[in-house]
Amino acid sequence: MYENLKAIATTEAPAALGAYSQAVQANGFIFVSGQLGIDPATGELDGVEAADQAARALKNITNILAAAGCGVEHVCRATIYLRNVEDFAAVDAVYAKTFTGTVKPARVAFGNNMIPKGALVEIDVIAACPDAA
Repeated sequence: MYENLKAIATTEAPAALGAYSQAVQANGFIFVSGQLGIDPATGELDGVEAADQAARALKNITNILAAAGCGVEHVCRATIYLRNVEDFAAVDAVYAKTFTGTVKPARVAFGNNMIPKGALVEIDVIAACPDAA
């Protein structure tokens, strides 16, 4: 394996649903795979509303970044996938409560997606963490 790649994993976020890592650390960046609003303790979606699921997905992302020795303040890019574009405002409100720093991550959101496990939202991020463990 390439020595500059490191898999990041924590039990504080749900295990990957397929053949991929929760996150990968490479050259000072943490690439967090798409997170659903799944409670890692139960393996079930945390809430029936997109905003509730977004809050859990962001909490999972926060926990994965912490496992890498990094925080949400280091996120430089986020992608939000929505099943229903009408949920954007509610998800954006939750997102805004997470990213409160002076520099907000670059972001794109897509609507009308088929998301695994019947989820309403999926979020992935890239964080710049040159000092991560």
